[in-house]
Amino acid sequence: MENLILVINPGSTSTKLAVYKDNRPLHTTSLHHTNDELGQFGEVVDQRVFREKLIVAWLKDQGVELNSLTAIVARGGLLAPMVGGTYYVNELMVAQLEQGVYGKHAANLAGLIAFDLSKALGIPAFIVDPVVVDELIPVARFSGCPAVERRSVFHALNHKAGAQKAAKLLERPYNELNLIVAHLGGGISVGAHRRGQVIDVNNALTGEGPFSPERTGSVPTVGLINFFFDHGYSKADLIRKYVGKSGLVSHLGTNDLRLIVQRMKAGDEQAHFYFMAMAYQISKEIGRISAVLRGIVDAIVLTGGLAYSGELVHEIKQYVEFIAPLIVLPGENELEALALGALRVLTGQEVAREYVGEGR
Repeated sequence: MENLILVINPGSTSTKLAVYKDNRPLHTTSLHHTNDELGQFGEVVDQRVFREKLIVAWLKDQGVELNSLTAIVARGGLLAPMVGGTYYVNELMVAQLEQGVYGKHAANLAGLIAFDLSKALGIPAFIVDPVVVDELIPVARFSGCPAVERRSVFHALNHKAGAQKAAKLLERPYNELNLIVAHLGGGISVGAHRRGQVIDVNNALTGEGPFSPERTGSVPTVGLINFFFDHGYSKADLIRKYVGKSGLVSHLGTNDLRLIVQRMKAGDEQAHFYFMAMAYQISKEIGRISAVLRGIVDAIVLTGGLAYSGELVHEIKQYVEFIAPLIVLPGENELEALALGALRVLTGQEVAREYVGEGR
C-alpha cells in the first residue's frame, strides 16, 4: 500500500508544504505571508485557522483530495525536552503548543494544524525530531557555573536525517554507528552521535560553538561581561546582536557565503581571513566533539546550506580528515526529513512515541 503524506513546516513569514507518495515528493511549495496578512493576529497561535485554510486551498489547487491522505507530519515546535524520533501529535502536545508552555514560535503552528486536519480525517498526525531533542549524557549538561546548565537545542531534524542517510551509505544501522554530524547554516551545530543518540552538542541557538554567518559562537566570558556593561545594552538588544547580527555578517556585512567566496576570488583579503577563521572554528569544534566519542568515529557528516560550498568543505577536510572520512550531504531537506520520519512509522521500521510532556 502506498502512503500519501502531507508535510507542514511553518516559519515566521512562510509555510513550506509538500505531499509525498512514500519517499517521493509529488508537490512542494512555500506559501509566503505578508506583514499585512499576519499583522491582524495578536499572537502567533492566532494564525492557526488562517494558515490551515491556505493549506487546504493549496491541496485543492494541486488536485489532492483531503481524504486521500494517509498521514500528516509536521515540524515539531517548542515542547518539553525529549529523545529523538517520531511522535504522535496528542492532546497534551496540542495543549502545550496552544499555551506556549515552552515558548512561542511559528513552528508551534505545525502540530496544531496537523492535529486539526488529522482529527477530521481520522488519520495519524506526527512530529519528527524537534529542536528540543535532548539525549545529552549527564556530564555534558554541566558548566562551571552551577546556576547555568547546558541545554540541548540544535538542528535535530537535519542532524538525525543526515545521520540516517550516512548510515545507509555505510550500509550499517544508525544505532550501531559513532558519527559526528555538523549542520552548517545560519547557525552551526556539531553533535556526537553515539549509537543513535546525540550525547553531546553545542547549543546552536544561544551561540555556543563556532561562530557562524549570523551568530557569535563561544566568546570570552569577561569580554562579554565588559561589552555588556560598557555599552549599556538591554538583555533583548544583546541577544539580538549576538544571535542574529554577529559572525560573518558583523565582520563582512553579509551572511551569504556565495558572495564572500566571490569576494575572496576577487582578491578580498578580509573576506578570505574571516572565511578561513570560520572554517578553523568549525574544524576545532569537530575535533573537540571527537573526544566525546574517544576518537572512535565511523564518519563525519557535513550537512546544511553551507555544505554546498566546495571551498568550505575543502578547508574543513584539511583539518579533520585524520579523525574519520567525510560524508557531505548538503542542504537542510526538512520536508524530506519529516516525510521519511513519518514513513518509517507507517511502514513499521520505527514505532511512534507518545509525548508525555515531562522533559527528558
